[in-house]
Amino acid sequence: MKFKQALIWTVALAAGAVLGALGSAPLNGFMDFVAAAYTRAFQFVAIPTVALAILTAMASLGEGKAMGKVFAKTLSYTVLTSFVAALVGMGLYIAVAPGTIDPNVVKAVADDAGAMAQISRTPETVYGHILGAIPNNLVTPFLSGNVLSIVLISAGIGVAIAILGKKSDNVKALHRTLCGLQEVFFGMIKGLIWALPAGIVAFAAQLSAQMSAGVAVGSIGKYVLVVLGGNAIQFFVVLPLFCYLRGVNGYKVMRQMTPALLMALFTKSSAATLPVTVATAEKNMKVKPWVARFILPLCCTINMNGCSAFILVTSLFVMQNSPDCGIALTLPAMLAWCVVAVVCAIGNAGVPMGCYFLTLSLMAGVGGNLMILGVILPIYTIIDMIETAENVWSDCCICAVVDKSQK
Repeated sequence: MKFKQALIWTVALAAGAVLGALGSAPLNGFMDFVAAAYTRAFQFVAIPTVALAILTAMASLGEGKAMGKVFAKTLSYTVLTSFVAALVGMGLYIAVAPGTIDPNVVKAVADDAGAMAQISRTPETVYGHILGAIPNNLVTPFLSGNVLSIVLISAGIGVAIAILGKKSDNVKALHRTLCGLQEVFFGMIKGLIWALPAGIVAFAAQLSAQMSAGVAVGSIGKYVLVVLGGNAIQFFVVLPLFCYLRGVNGYKVMRQMTPALLMALFTKSSAATLPVTVATAEKNMKVKPWVARFILPLCCTINMNGCSAFILVTSLFVMQNSPDCGIALTLPAMLAWCVVAVVCAIGNAGVPMGCYFLTLSLMAGVGGNLMILGVILPIYTIIDMIETAENVWSDCCICAVVDKSQK
């Protein structure tokens, strides 16, 4: 990242923090509008970018590219890093040992109709979660933004193009058209990245206003320490070490991918950040385009380091505060929940609060006290920001490592 660019973003962050701390309702309303408009613009290009990236990458199978090996490496690195993230969270949970929450705090949440309304979503079963990812038509996944379904559809069409394109000129022409359309969307992404400082000001102002209003204040400090401490260890120690062991300078990758990490921090959505992640990987890291456009959309849907740690730690915390659920937090039980957390994180959608509602579903299934999730809700904004940045950072590491392995 160039010094001038870093300076502009730093000034934008500081300006947004000051504007949000002023407490001006009209100003906060304008910043909310700017942030929402900027996010919607990225959401507009995100879904086509995911679909076209996976589709054209899979279609390149016909050109002899080693997609099978790339997919196997991506999946194995995803499971490895997600499981390590969960283990780090478990180790911190045992070391810090968060106690039970004051019953008066839980009762206050139970009496708060607003908090109850946000956690009253009907939980899904595990089978329902899996079936929800399997598309039954072409249109609905794109209208609803179901990224995992879109990946499945795009991969299927891409493989068909790879197979049929060897014999059909029409299919070859379709492939070229889709590649051209992809370049158009990448041109739009470059324009949005150019305007990123305006988005940073608005996002920083939003966060500053929320913190000034006390939205990010909670009474469960040890739980927060475990979640954020685990994210910090994974972000600054585990993932750079993973890169180092594969011959990649992780901290250099971190500097190069700063635009994507900032976008993930403020949008709280891996899917919305994906266009920036792909464009930055190609421009700054010099990753091969077919590698970036295959791995990053795939990782956006299955590689959730921050989510696996959050699901595990929050599930342990809820079960500890739910004696009626009858689950003893022994070491074997915690290890079993590590596996559950990783599997659930892989199937989680890369959208804001996706991990929160997934954890809600799990805890409803075991009879956990859902009021504990209501206590967590006011501080989840900060947690969601950091874990999304960690998810995208993990995607970048895997992309850099796999790209280096390709001749």
